[in-house]
Formats: sequence, C-alpha cells, structure tokens
Amino acid sequence: MTTHGRMTPGAQAPGGGYVHSYEVVTPARLLHISGQIPTRADGTVPDTFDAQCRQVWANIEAVLAASGLGLRHLVKVTTFLSRREHRDANSAIRREVLGGHEPALTVIITGIYDEAWLLEIEAIAAAPL
Repeated sequence: MTTHGRMTPGAQAPGGGYVHSYEVVTPARLLHISGQIPTRADGTVPDTFDAQCRQVWANIEAVLAASGLGLRHLVKVTTFLSRREHRDANSAIRREVLGGHEPALTVIITGIYDEAWLLEIEAIAAAPL
C-alpha cells in the first residue's frame, strides 16, 4: 500500500501539520473510528483540556491497536473542539502524538454532546489488504 499526504500548488499555505489531501494508492482495508471522547476506562473524565486531549488520543490508539493498526495508519482525522481557545493546545498535542505523520485534518468548533467533554475526535485509518 502506498499512502502520502500532499500539498496542492495554488491552494492555501500549510500550517500546524495540515496537508491538503492524503492519498491511498493501492487496495486497502479501511477502519472508520467513531468519535472518541475523553473518558477513561473507569468512566472518569480528566479536568483539563490537555489531559482530555491526551486521553482521546490514547482511546484512538487503543481502537487502532485492537485492529492491529497504529497511528501511522491514520489517513483522516476530524476534531470537534468545544471552544476556539483550545486550537493551539489541540494542534500541539496532535503533532506530538503523531510525530511526523500528517493525515488529512479537519477541526470544527461546535457544541459537544456532554458539557464535561472539551473535544471529540473521529478518524479513518487505512492498511494494506
């Protein structure tokens, strides 16, 4: 399987780990990950945005691992933030967690299902057949 993030000449400038697209070139199995919330296995929710964001990424990693995949298999990530002021922390933590991997990204500022949750992230992963 060949995959890669791409920048498009003539489109807006990149920033914060953003690429215009992420192409999967050969046949692949796809894993669609439902919105992951900042809830720990024991049902508790961390108090701070940073802790919640790290918990959501830990939950995503657990879902990926259960299918034999890892963060490098992510091709699309959609983040729902409860407030604009969390943009920079979200971006920094995402880049830290993903390292140099840059899937296609979308960030949406919106109301979240539970007021205790400061974010939710859904994703798509691709792996060779």
